[in-house]
Amino acid sequence: MIEIVTIETPSLGDWTYLATDGVGALVIDPQRDIDRVLAVAAARGVEVTHVFETHIHNDYVSGGLALARRCGAAYHVNAADTVAFSRVGIGDGDTITAGRSMRVRVIATPGHTFTHLAYALEDAATGEVTAVFTGGSLLHGSTGRPDLLGAEHTLTLAAAQHASARRLAEVLPDRAAIYPTHGFGSFCASTPPPVAAGAGPASSTIGAEKRSNPALTLGTDTYVAALVGGLDAYPAYYAHMAAANAAGPPAPDPAPPALVPASELRWRISTGEWVVDLRPRREFAAGHVPGSFGFEYGDSFATYLGWLLPWGTPLTLVGETGAQAAAAQRDLARIGIDHLAGASIARSPGWPTAQHLAIYPVSDFPGLAAAWARQNLTVLDVRRASERAREHIAGSVHVPLHELPGRMRGLPSGPLWVHCQGGYRATIAASLLLAAGHTVTAVDDDFGRAAVAGLPVTGPTGPATAAVA
Repeated sequence: MIEIVTIETPSLGDWTYLATDGVGALVIDPQRDIDRVLAVAAARGVEVTHVFETHIHNDYVSGGLALARRCGAAYHVNAADTVAFSRVGIGDGDTITAGRSMRVRVIATPGHTFTHLAYALEDAATGEVTAVFTGGSLLHGSTGRPDLLGAEHTLTLAAAQHASARRLAEVLPDRAAIYPTHGFGSFCASTPPPVAAGAGPASSTIGAEKRSNPALTLGTDTYVAALVGGLDAYPAYYAHMAAANAAGPPAPDPAPPALVPASELRWRISTGEWVVDLRPRREFAAGHVPGSFGFEYGDSFATYLGWLLPWGTPLTLVGETGAQAAAAQRDLARIGIDHLAGASIARSPGWPTAQHLAIYPVSDFPGLAAAWARQNLTVLDVRRASERAREHIAGSVHVPLHELPGRMRGLPSGPLWVHCQGGYRATIAASLLLAAGHTVTAVDDDFGRAAVAGLPVTGPTGPATAAVA
């Protein structure tokens, strides 16, 4: 009996898998913090003997090489990938036996990358396929995005993605369970992720995908047009991930950063360091070190901080507790932010007194409607373009959060009321705007309440809205 254990990373919308027959274990697409994988193997009393990568990842730093070295396992990577470390080079049609009863069949599935592989898990005795690990190829209801290697390759990879999905559906039985690495919380999925990561169906099969997945229900041209037309921005830190993975990343350093006294934070900010406050968004708004930025700790934390932080900028975290800062450090290590300048505890000795803290108001959509009716203000929408295209507040200014640092000077003067879809990104934006000298109010509310509050919400065919350079 083969058991497949899913190790979820909600902060990135990704899944790692460990499969075991009770004798040996194989692992597919391990995250950087391999202690989670080792704990799963230890709990089952098995050794990891094989580690597989479906592709050179663009959204996180892999733990595959470190895990293989730690366990003395064979590390399987496409032979066509150029890497700086020793590996077991594999390709389409290869088979690998693991444990007593597991066999892995390699299936070339280009599309997410040119050298992408999927792995069919078979019973070594009967040849029955029980599962397929699809990485960034065939996902639950979607496919991996084809544009991460550059715009010049997008159409070619999109067509290849369609062909690869069709190939999986043709060569695998309908009952085979699909285990993708990327979920709807991942920006590697072609369907834009919701604000809350990790959403989407918990399981699927080849048969179920044949009935509903656009890659298997649409013709090539229609699928490619829909896929490419629906693509939106992806995090800036992706630009650094493939190179790190090809170089062979080591395991992260578990040592905690140096503890920084609160009295030193303003000096660090003055030198150009980023001081990031992990506290809940309303607590941050009610009083924080001037010039610090609010990234409430949660599943979206690493994605948005990694997206906005200029790569290589010194970073100090302000947490409610040391444990919170340590958890944030783990999340950041997954995307290659390894070396923190320090960590500090909010409200510890040396924390600024109330009159020396920065504050800004927080409201909701009814509050925005009331304020807009009585004063001249600018409504700033910091959602992604795909979200705004569905519906938006007429007359609002649109600057996606990831573009905000570079477009501050083009913003209108006067009070800014900033909103997103649920409040998380509005808090980040408000902290950036306040530090830059703007008068700002954060809207901490669900956008579904905007129309109910009387605001002029319109869809893509509604009146034109303002824009800034």
